[in-house]
Amino acid sequence: MAPPFPMEKGLTLPQDCRDFLHSLKMRSKYALFLVFVVIVFVFIEKENKIISRVSDKLKQIPQALADANSTDPALVLAENASLLSLSELDSAFSQLQSRLRNLSLQLGVEPAVEAAGEEEEEEEEGKEEPPRPAVAGPRRHVLLMATTRTGSSFVGEFFNQQGNIFYLFEPLWHIERTVSFEPGGANAAGSALVYRDVLKQLFLCDLYVLEHFITPLPEDHLTEFMFRRGSSRSLCEDPVCTPFVKKVFEKYHCKNRRCGPLNVTLAAEACRRKEHMALKAVRIRQLEFLQPLAEDPRLDLRVIQLVRDPRAVLASRMVAFAGKYKTWKKWLDDEGQDGLREEEVQRLRGNCESIRLSAELGLRQPAWLRGRYMLVRYEDVARGPLQKAREMYRFAGIPLTPQVEDWIQKNTQAAHDGSGIYSTQKNSSEQFEKWRFSMPFKLAQVVQAACGPAMRLFGYKLARDAAALTNRSVSLLEERGTFWVT
Repeated sequence: MAPPFPMEKGLTLPQDCRDFLHSLKMRSKYALFLVFVVIVFVFIEKENKIISRVSDKLKQIPQALADANSTDPALVLAENASLLSLSELDSAFSQLQSRLRNLSLQLGVEPAVEAAGEEEEEEEEGKEEPPRPAVAGPRRHVLLMATTRTGSSFVGEFFNQQGNIFYLFEPLWHIERTVSFEPGGANAAGSALVYRDVLKQLFLCDLYVLEHFITPLPEDHLTEFMFRRGSSRSLCEDPVCTPFVKKVFEKYHCKNRRCGPLNVTLAAEACRRKEHMALKAVRIRQLEFLQPLAEDPRLDLRVIQLVRDPRAVLASRMVAFAGKYKTWKKWLDDEGQDGLREEEVQRLRGNCESIRLSAELGLRQPAWLRGRYMLVRYEDVARGPLQKAREMYRFAGIPLTPQVEDWIQKNTQAAHDGSGIYSTQKNSSEQFEKWRFSMPFKLAQVVQAACGPAMRLFGYKLARDAAALTNRSVSLLEERGTFWVT
């Protein structure tokens, strides 16, 4: 009997089978590794997109904070240090993404994310990549500095009509009505300091400062007594224009829509949202008092001083403020039998000198005012309103919009001047010389004697006699060109 077949302790597979199994194991490892690479790549892509979005959002935060708190964006960045770290993180992710892509290509695998995005990339190819959101340009703070009856309401509309400017019309009126200052001396300096400090807070969008001077005092930041509210579009737009409240009388209401009482909080928020701030003031007389504002790092101040022929100013004031000029009218009616009181002439001289001294300071361009001051004659605006508007906007560093240009075209070529002494609708090419044909020559002589130095500085010629005053062919205005932009 044959011996049984001996049993082997282990089964030996053929060489081909062993090679096949080894190849299968290696392919499985590569497959698992590639799957892992693709998963990591997808995860990084998603994380990269999220961080990019967060980064873009945070890049917008410093300007918003600066607008809200009126602080330098550099200070916000120094405190948070968010943008720098996020930029570095973005860069690190980009490098890792590039390495993973190269590794995938070396292994012969194209990431699924890239394949899915190929079609979108092809569509975008050839298109110019949109620029990254840039930090907004500097917020400008424009002060239209003038005196009464110089055309400042009309010129102020150049800024009021621009949608990205928060414009206030004569906010310092409330201070003048509330705080009593005697003219001249220390009292005049005291009033200038109060006006300046309130002006600074307004430029910082702290409109609550006005509540202390509004009579009656606002309740819960609501008031129906904001002076000439309707002359500021920003105070009559949504969301500042709240629903109309019946049986609530608003003394200075909006012109083209019915709004509820002014909510000072909403107005302050609207001020912060606008790109720029501008206001008109006829109660700032001394330019030197504005130096702290020009040097305040939270502000980028631009001062536009508007002047007008003092003879035209007096003629307009005698109509608009008849009660204050009864002495002048009586003197004219008496045909000069009684002399004009010296204090009246002195007051006129003081006003002209104050304007002249401020202009001379601005034209000297001290370091604190260099590039921040512009002198404009109303007569030049009246003759070329669009050109002067462009010059003022260029000086302020703000792009002029077609909206403002359209307003100027429509409101400076009217057949007749608008009704009312405060109208901003003018036939401007004819308006600025109307005073010449109604002013008695002896009145012009008084003004020329009191305001001669200012008139010479601003280029207003003296009339030698009554004929020269009323002769249209005789110009009383010297041409100054671009001398006024400093």
